[in-house]
Amino acid sequence: MSSNTVVFDPSDPETCLNPYPTYERLRRDAPVHWSPAVRGWVALRYADVQHIMRAADMSADRITPFYKSLSPDGQSKVEILVHYLGRWLVFRDPPDHTRLRSLIARAFTPKALAAVRPNIDAITAHLMHSIEGRTEIDLVTDFAHLLPAYVIMDMLGVPRELLSDMKGWSDDIKLFIGTSQNVPDKYERARRGVAGMADAFRTLIADHRKQSRHDVLSTLIAANEDGTGRLDDEELIATAILFLFAGHETTASLLAMGSMALMANPDAKRRFIADPSLTASTVEECLRFDGPTPSMVRIATRDNVVGEQMIRAGDRVIAVIGSANRDPTVFAAPDVFDITRSPNPHITFGFGTHFCLGAPLARLEAQIALPILHRHYPHMARTTSDVAWADGLTLRGPLSLPVTLGNPA
Repeated sequence: MSSNTVVFDPSDPETCLNPYPTYERLRRDAPVHWSPAVRGWVALRYADVQHIMRAADMSADRITPFYKSLSPDGQSKVEILVHYLGRWLVFRDPPDHTRLRSLIARAFTPKALAAVRPNIDAITAHLMHSIEGRTEIDLVTDFAHLLPAYVIMDMLGVPRELLSDMKGWSDDIKLFIGTSQNVPDKYERARRGVAGMADAFRTLIADHRKQSRHDVLSTLIAANEDGTGRLDDEELIATAILFLFAGHETTASLLAMGSMALMANPDAKRRFIADPSLTASTVEECLRFDGPTPSMVRIATRDNVVGEQMIRAGDRVIAVIGSANRDPTVFAAPDVFDITRSPNPHITFGFGTHFCLGAPLARLEAQIALPILHRHYPHMARTTSDVAWADGLTLRGPLSLPVTLGNPA
């Protein structure tokens, strides 16, 4: 690698704002390279990223190595983080991953999601009513975050009056899960977030045990108690935290960034508004073009070759999904937002064993909400090009998105 080659650094302000020019250069000049900024190997080509995500010798458990690397004092400060987040499905390898996934998948069957659809419709209608008559809104805080938060809270059986608390705890957890680069107290904040959410779910689980309901939390409790595979009590709390966190963070960013892409491409937006048959393909292109999961982290469990580069056992590997989704060897005109793109084999939801269980729900929410929002407000436009982005390696999204709504259709 030459001395003037760019090295991937997600904390760089320009990269945070628009990482795609950096991705393009790195795919060409350093497709697999060591980055001191992320303390790991960075892979940017589609084939290499796909290989990393499906390889059995690339562990999803980045929590345990992180914990072991700390001093005893450091370990004590993050113990509750490791206790609960280490039990998340996304950080487990087979056979534990297989057991947990088979139990948790009950919440995402086609039948279960069909039952959720009317509530997504109702929540979307409620939020559209809440912004009616306004000329300007923050699309993130007034719509994109609220819709998936209400959806997953209702699915879990979490009272909506807990939204503010849950959102605050989730924001703090995101600093750790998203591998925030520039927040010095992220571990303490994440610790408080996990502790708060765990206490809240412990209370909710006790209440659900007294009176079962037709919701996901009751389904998880049944998996805990039916003896067929068992979620132990701590796994039950951890899984509830995961559902709440993952069920709204990435979908909120999908709605916001999908809207940004549509507003930046007026011809595509006009076609999207006019032709309902393009809804599904538009959502897929939003996921590919600027998705909410820019990368995933793996730990090599044995020596491995990725893109002709030797990766040693124990090394950290960052599979840059955002770059893979614009690899010109897979996607024609990858920097063009093409809502008719077919096929569209993006890997925003992961690949292989760890393919996101919540992908069908995220797709459903976007396929319902984006058409309603943009057909009702076809002239919606950003009020500024200056957007603050979430600071993170594995989560991407705008923190705020002021827009003018324009005259409704």
